[in-house]
Amino acid sequence: MENKIARFMRNTGPARMLVPIGLVLIIMGVLMFSFRSDKFEQTTGTVTSVVETVGDEDKTEYDVSFTYAVDGREYEGEFSGLSGSFSEGAEIPVYYDPADPGRTTNSKSSPLIGLVMIVLGILAAAFGVLKTVKAFGKSRKLDEELPREGSSAAAALEDIKNASGVTEYYFRFDGNSLRPGYLIEDADRKVIFEGKMTKNALVGARTFEFTDHTTGNVSGHEVGHTVTSSYNDEFFSVTSWFKFDGENIWNMLHARGLRMTTDLKSAFPRFIYQVTRNGEAFARIETSSVYVHEEDEASHKLAIPAGKMYYRIWTASDDFETLFLTVFAISETEQAIVE
Repeated sequence: MENKIARFMRNTGPARMLVPIGLVLIIMGVLMFSFRSDKFEQTTGTVTSVVETVGDEDKTEYDVSFTYAVDGREYEGEFSGLSGSFSEGAEIPVYYDPADPGRTTNSKSSPLIGLVMIVLGILAAAFGVLKTVKAFGKSRKLDEELPREGSSAAAALEDIKNASGVTEYYFRFDGNSLRPGYLIEDADRKVIFEGKMTKNALVGARTFEFTDHTTGNVSGHEVGHTVTSSYNDEFFSVTSWFKFDGENIWNMLHARGLRMTTDLKSAFPRFIYQVTRNGEAFARIETSSVYVHEEDEASHKLAIPAGKMYYRIWTASDDFETLFLTVFAISETEQAIVE
C-alpha cells in the first residue's frame, strides 16, 4: 500500500500544485470581484493625521487618516501603506461606494482583474483534477497488469530459481575505479553488463556509459537527479524516480512492458522484486549483502542484506540492458516499488 500511494503521489505532482493554486486564484478573484470599485464615485478628503511607517525593503510608507463628506454627512476613513508626501490639512482624492459611503478606496480597479483570476483559477484546478483522474486510471491499469496469485506468471516467478534456462546474476556497486558505477556479473565473476559514471554533477544530469559485454554495444546516457527529496513530497518515499535520458525511468520501463511487485521476506529486511514483461515472468530480484556471491557471504559470515546497491537476479532473458535498467532504477530510487 505504501508504494502504491507513493506511485499515485508521483503521478499527481502537477495536480497537487495546480489544484491549490487554482483554488487560491478563485478565492482571490471572487474577493476582488466582490469589492468592485469601478462604479465608485470620487470626492475630496481632508487629511487629519499622518503616521510614517517602514515597509518592505526599508521603503517609507504612510498611514493616512482623513475625513470626507457625502450628501452633507461627514465620514472618517484611513488608507494604509501609501507612498508620496502627505501633511495634515492637505486634500486627497477619495473614492467611495454610493450604496455604502463608508466603503472607500484610494484608486479604482477594473472588475476584469477579478474575472481573469477566477477564470485562470478554474482552468488550473480543472487541469489538476484531470491529471488526478488520469493518475487514477494509470494506477488502476498498472495494477490490473500485475501477475495475480495463481496465474502462470506468478507461479513461474515463485519457482524461477529452479526453472530450466534460468541463470543467476549478481548486481553490485563498483567504486574501486575512477569511474564508479554498477555491474552485472555471472557466477564466475565475468562482467556481463556495466554502467559506469563518466561525469558527476551537483546540478543537472550525471552521465553514464553503458556497456553490454554480450553484444559489444556501448551507449551514453544522462541520469537526472531525483526530484523528490523529502517525506512530505512523496509521503513514505524519500526518492521515488529519476530522469533517464529526459524521461521518467518508470514510464520508460512501463513502455517496455515491465511491471513489478515487492514483498518483504526473511528474518532480515530482504526485499524481493518480482518482475514481469508483457504478462510473462521476466526476473526475480532480491536485495543482498555487500558480498553478493554466495561463497563471499559464507566466508565473511555476513548475510544481512544491505540493499540499495547489491542484488541477486534470476532470469532466463538475455536482454541485459532492460534487466540492468530495472535494477538500476530500484537502486537509484532507494525504495520498495510497486510498479
